Amino acid sequence: MITKLIAPSVLAADFANLQRDVEMINQSEADWFHIDIMDGVFVPNISFGMPVLQAINKHAQKTIDVHLMIVDPDRYIKEFASLGANILTVHYEACTHLHRTLQAIKAEGMKAGVALNPHTNVDLLKDVINDIDLVCIMSVNPGFGGQSFIENTYSKVRQLKEIIAGSGAATLIEIDGGVTDKNAAKLVEAGADVLVAGSYVFKAKDQLETIKGLKKLANS
Repeated sequence: MITKLIAPSVLAADFANLQRDVEMINQSEADWFHIDIMDGVFVPNISFGMPVLQAINKHAQKTIDVHLMIVDPDRYIKEFASLGANILTVHYEACTHLHRTLQAIKAEGMKAGVALNPHTNVDLLKDVINDIDLVCIMSVNPGFGGQSFIENTYSKVRQLKEIIAGSGAATLIEIDGGVTDKNAAKLVEAGADVLVAGSYVFKAKDQLETIKGLKKLANS
C-alpha cells in the first residue's frame, strides 16, 4: 500500500517568519512543500514569485511541489526547474497544448502535474493520463486560502481513480483546498494520495502535532 502524503501549503505560512515555517515543515512528518504561484490574471490574487521560491529552496529539505496558477505557464518551465521545483503543476484551463507542456516539464527533469478547477471534468485528462505524474484536484476555487471545501470533490476523485486504474497509469491524486481532519480519511478512501493543507496546519496551535495527526488519519 502506498503511503499517503501530506503537503503543507506555504501560502498559509507567516511570510514575516518564512524560514521558521519552512524549518517547521522540515522537522515535521510532512512529505512535501506545496507552493502556490499566482499571477493576479489566471486567479484574482498575487502570491509570491521566483525570489521567494528561491529563498524557500535554500532551506527546504523535502520535495518542492510547485502549483502554477498563472497564464502561459510554458514561458517559465525552465526557470522553475532552475529554482528547485521537483514537481511542476500547471492548470488544464491555462494550457492550449497540454501534452506539449507536460513533455517540456519532463524534459527539464521535473515531474509533471495538472490541476483541475472545480468546474473542470476529469474525463478531459483521459487522453494524456499516462503522461501525468500528478493530478491536483482543486477542492476550492483557486486564488485564495481559507475557503470551504467543495463536497463534489469526493465524486471527482473516484472518477479520476477509475480513469487512472483503467489506463494502468501511476498518476498520483492530490487534493488542494479546505483539507482538514474532518475530510482527510474520506478523501483517501475515495482515492486521494496527497493532501495539501494550508490554513488547517498554519493556524493550528501545535503545527507539528497537527501534521502528525493528519498523516495518521490519511494512513489509518
